[in-house]
Formats: sequence, structure tokens, C-alpha cells
Amino acid sequence: MTPQLLIFFVLAALAVLGAVSLIVQKHPIHSALSLIVVMVALAGLYLLMGAEFVAAVQIIVYGGAIMVLFVFVIMLLNAGIEEHTSLSKFAGPPGLLLVVALAGFLAATIARSTGTVQAAAQTGTMSSTKGISNMLFRDFVYPFELTSFLILVAIMGATVLAQREKS
Repeated sequence: MTPQLLIFFVLAALAVLGAVSLIVQKHPIHSALSLIVVMVALAGLYLLMGAEFVAAVQIIVYGGAIMVLFVFVIMLLNAGIEEHTSLSKFAGPPGLLLVVALAGFLAATIARSTGTVQAAAQTGTMSSTKGISNMLFRDFVYPFELTSFLILVAIMGATVLAQREKS
């Protein structure tokens, strides 16, 4: 077993365990911390694939900025521990059927696309970090800024809702 494969399995297991912990946790802050673990593990997986720019964005944007906003909004809303409720009608067998169908669709898509990814990697048509950053900050700067504006509006909405409940 090569060291890269061992690192892959460790990071993949860490991502899956963090995702399960994200769902199982009862306190929202603990769920947010589990999501940070998932984001860091995914950044490590991106590094193994040679996508340094995507790994850096994963850590800086998602692991840092977005999670700080999530934690800020959770603390602003003073969210407590979740209450136990009965399962909905969609959480039982129909939900399991949906999960199996989605897994089959993903497996079929991956099976069809593996040759394309290998061909693109061999011909060198994948973009460099400089090309991605030029495209992001030159061609797609308006959607990038619009996303930050939408996040700001969501935080302001959470603030208004939190103030309305107190009064």
C-alpha cells in the first residue's frame, strides 16, 4: 500500500466520520465544528489530487469564512439543543429507496466518466492555479461579489429574525 493511498483512506474516513457526526450531533455548534472537520479533510483530498488552488479555497473560504458566519448566526440566534421528534413519512423506506437510487445514479455517472478524466489528465488540459484565479477574479468577479452580497443579506435576515423573537 502506497503512502498516498494510505493518506487517502485516512482523509476519506475522517470526512465520512465528520459528516456522520454533523448529522448526529444535537447541538448546532458541535455540528458546525464537525462540518469544519469535513472541509479540512476534503482540502487534504484535493491536495492529493494536485488541486492546490481548490484546497486553499476550501480552507480559506469554506473552513474559515463561511464557517465563522455559520457559528456567528448560530450564536446570534441562541440556538439550543435539538428536540427529539418523530420521524417523518419520508425518513423511512421512501428515503432509503431515494438513497439507493441516488447511489446507483452516481455510480453509473462515475463509471461513464472515468475515461474522460484520465484522458484530460494525460493531455494536460486541466487548468493551472493562475488560470483559475484569473478566470475567477476577471471573468466571474460579479457572480463572486453577488454571492458575498447574498451571504450578507442572509446574516442581516437572521439578525432581524432574532430581534423580532426577543421583543
